[in-house]
Amino acid sequence: MTTRFPFLPRWKPLLSAALLCLPLAGQAQAGDGALRDALQAARNHQWQAIDRTAIADHVLVGYVDYHRLKARLPAATPDEVQAFLGRHADSPLAGWMRGQAISAYGEAGRHERLLAVADGEPRGAERRCHYYTALLGADPAAAAEGGRALWRVGRSQPDACDPLFATLRARGEIGPDEIWERLTLAWRDGETGMVAYLGGLLGNDWNDARAALDRLRGDFAAITRVPACLGPDCRGSGALFAATMHGFTRADTEAALEAWRKVAPHVDLAAGHRSAIERDLAFYSLVRDIEQNRGWVDGVLPRLDDSELTALRIRVALGDRDWRGVLDWVSRLPEAERDEARWQYWQARALEQLGDTAAAEVAYARAALQRSFFGFAAADRLGRPYALNRASTVVDEASRREIAALPAVRRAEALLRIGEPGLASSEWYAAAARATPGQAMALADYAARRDWPARLVQTTIAAELWDALEWRFPEAYRSDFLRWGETHGVDPYLLMGIARRESAYNPEALSPAGARGLMQLMPGTAAQVSRRLGLADPGRFGVLDPAVNIRLGSAYIGEMLDRYGGNRLAATAAYNAGPHRVDRWLERAPEAFDLFVESIPFRETRRYVQAVLAYRVIFESLAQGGDTTGVALLTPAERQGRYDGSLLARN
Repeated sequence: MTTRFPFLPRWKPLLSAALLCLPLAGQAQAGDGALRDALQAARNHQWQAIDRTAIADHVLVGYVDYHRLKARLPAATPDEVQAFLGRHADSPLAGWMRGQAISAYGEAGRHERLLAVADGEPRGAERRCHYYTALLGADPAAAAEGGRALWRVGRSQPDACDPLFATLRARGEIGPDEIWERLTLAWRDGETGMVAYLGGLLGNDWNDARAALDRLRGDFAAITRVPACLGPDCRGSGALFAATMHGFTRADTEAALEAWRKVAPHVDLAAGHRSAIERDLAFYSLVRDIEQNRGWVDGVLPRLDDSELTALRIRVALGDRDWRGVLDWVSRLPEAERDEARWQYWQARALEQLGDTAAAEVAYARAALQRSFFGFAAADRLGRPYALNRASTVVDEASRREIAALPAVRRAEALLRIGEPGLASSEWYAAAARATPGQAMALADYAARRDWPARLVQTTIAAELWDALEWRFPEAYRSDFLRWGETHGVDPYLLMGIARRESAYNPEALSPAGARGLMQLMPGTAAQVSRRLGLADPGRFGVLDPAVNIRLGSAYIGEMLDRYGGNRLAATAAYNAGPHRVDRWLERAPEAFDLFVESIPFRETRRYVQAVLAYRVIFESLAQGGDTTGVALLTPAERQGRYDGSLLARN
């Protein structure tokens, strides 16, 4: 594999001298061993093994107390719980203990105790059900409102919800209308057992609605032949028509719209049901680019007033090279969205295509003020430097000393010393979420000096430090990126952009789909790449090692670059969505690079490609001290080449 991107890494040295401000960071301290043993004993309820004297003054003693108090629930009194919450109000321990108390008191039916420790609706369906059950006596109206919201889903809820639902049904707060609505949601979601159960709760006056549902189960198109009035006083029509159209639209959007146009004038639906049906129809008509539905969609979009649908309509206009349509639909976006670089860029492109170069330059200039893929692309159109909009990351010594003494920081450091990195991160992120702007800056500075890239990036996210680029894009794992980028002929800044987008530099990141580590490799992909490199399969845990992950990830993106003739837009899309999908997209893609990016069907991949290439610009610019001279979003071949099947010619 040959080197495609010659580079001369220009790295700023780490501020190692700044670490002198952290003399105790990472160093074992008196009592750490005793606390570690006590915490393990507390987790195992081995209270006699805990030496309270040895840990009494340790900054982490609250973690041992947490397990002791948790083990005493629900016998522990609300006063004891509240005292714990007060002592640890600046720690995630408080939120965890409140949740444990709500669960324990709820399961024990100690409703007054639950309400004494609750501070509003808790998270999670089970705890919410305990909370609203406790409110049945204290605030019946709030309990009914919350209980109906929990009822209104097409799946089973936790057993903790059963007493709440039973009481609300007995009180008439959940009646036949709510039962029918949940039944239709269950049918929509394929929960046949729940459909049968709920159907048995309805009286004979719902027989016509049940019969219509039975007819529609095997044939969505029968919606044009079922009665418009279903259930007592037609109260069953809205939910059933909404559920039917939900499935019909996904199965056959063109036929669904034809059916809807027949039934819509004759069925009396609530505004919410009608809007949901029409939004679904518009969305799938645009996503599937059903030309026959275009006129109806264009007529309904202004009424729906949905910016996501408007953005989809702009993308359809771009696919058709309908430049006047692009201008028209961009003008309908809310002003804040219309001013984003993406839409300013496309407005400029449309104006340029229509011959209004002066207005196009104005729109390009507005886009070029922003730090993004399309902002950088607009700057390229104008031949201007990229706007990094970089903020200072200087923190004074007084703030550094103050933040180092913050209890949350001391606890995070202590948790790291005793081998509890997950708890340390929880402490850190909770502190970042609570921090004032000045504290957030100092926390980020601390994480940077401690070389904690994942915590550093998450601090900037929690505190919305969007322009603190040195912190948002830290020089982490640089030797591995340099080494394996050079070995596999891949631009190391591209590797950094991928890792930053994939995991925010968390080496232990695990995605719901199973991707793992810094560069989010699937175990199967890691095994295949390892075989091609003549290496042993690292396994599910070996791939979490940063050096291994970067080595295999750089080899894999290198293979994608080979597949697409060095084109990073296509290769990056393939890294995210898989090469076979990208192959299909290229067979019918528009030729221009910007139209190709906008035409990517998957929103996640579309955003991913833009982010990685923009991040790459930022990383290289920061390596030059923030100077964008000589930094390019795209190579000439990527900017001027054709995005079609020719990229696959070598395969």
